[in-house]
Amino acid sequence: MPTKNPILQAISAWFQRNFSDPGALGLFFTLVLFILVIEFFGNLLGPILFSIVIAYLLDAVVQMFERWHFPRLLALIITYCLFIAVIVFILFALLPLLWRQLFSLVNELPIAFNNSHAWLIAVSNKYPAVLGNLSAEHATDLFKQDIANVGRMLLTFSLATIPSIITIVLYFVLVPLIVFFFIRDKAKIIHWCTRYLPSNQSLSKKVWSEVNKQIGQYMRGRAIEIVIVGTATIISFYLLGLEYAFLLGALVGLSVLIPYVGAVLVTIPVFIVGLLQWGWSMHFTYLMIIYVVIISLDANVLVPILFSEVMDLHPVTIILSVLVFGGIWGFWGIFFAIPLATVVKAVLYAWPRSNTVGAIHELPEK
Repeated sequence: MPTKNPILQAISAWFQRNFSDPGALGLFFTLVLFILVIEFFGNLLGPILFSIVIAYLLDAVVQMFERWHFPRLLALIITYCLFIAVIVFILFALLPLLWRQLFSLVNELPIAFNNSHAWLIAVSNKYPAVLGNLSAEHATDLFKQDIANVGRMLLTFSLATIPSIITIVLYFVLVPLIVFFFIRDKAKIIHWCTRYLPSNQSLSKKVWSEVNKQIGQYMRGRAIEIVIVGTATIISFYLLGLEYAFLLGALVGLSVLIPYVGAVLVTIPVFIVGLLQWGWSMHFTYLMIIYVVIISLDANVLVPILFSEVMDLHPVTIILSVLVFGGIWGFWGIFFAIPLATVVKAVLYAWPRSNTVGAIHELPEK
């Protein structure tokens, strides 16, 4: 009788060990179906994904009103009216202010160039060893080339963003409608979706109950963090007299969407604007001290309070999740990097282990 190939035996043993449980098979095919839908229809489902995020946030408000003994329909109407009021405020108050400050910053680039040119000449005259063989004129020529490249990039970006503007308009029209139906018919939609999943959902439900709680806390916490950090930064920059305080404060608030990396990236525009406005002065020092204090309080005080359960992940795991999922799914991968890492962790912990593995762990120590 011919002996079996040891490689095939190992593969067969691995499949039996990990997929002998029907619940594990159901969870596996559910994850595969989810990944395939996102991969092939992710761009088309953008408004749906955004609506799901908003619905998660607003459902918590509806439940809060229900705990105050409001009827669900009345709680839904009040929450939805508040949501529409926030959208109107963003459209007619925040976005125009951001747009004006952005265009003002672009228009003042030539003035910033002249100031940097004068600063380079002063540094080269006072400290010749700083620039070495690179003269101020040569450095200015290089800077002119960079400015020209930036100008071409801005022109290309402005032309390329016309379809994006149309998409944003569609978002503002479609998303509120979809959000309303998601909140009102949440139970019906969940029941309809589960009809097309594998019949054995015991393990899937176990993972989902854990992930659902953490994703909800994550999105609510992230929204609160953006508001707190952005508001504190705008007020601090405005009281300090920094130009484009609202634009830079909004960038700092949005930077919390990318853990660790976002704070490093947004430091660059804050540093450049402060340096061009005040130079190497005490005002610039105060600006950087205030910025470091805000970022430190966010990382060491606000994040542990808001994400006490969700952030039970090593910083290296979080950074790798941002890089991997951001590279796969872009913005949504970055936004959901931590929840997706939590899903992976929950699946690994809930996946059934064979008796052999358990017996190995239960061996008494010698």
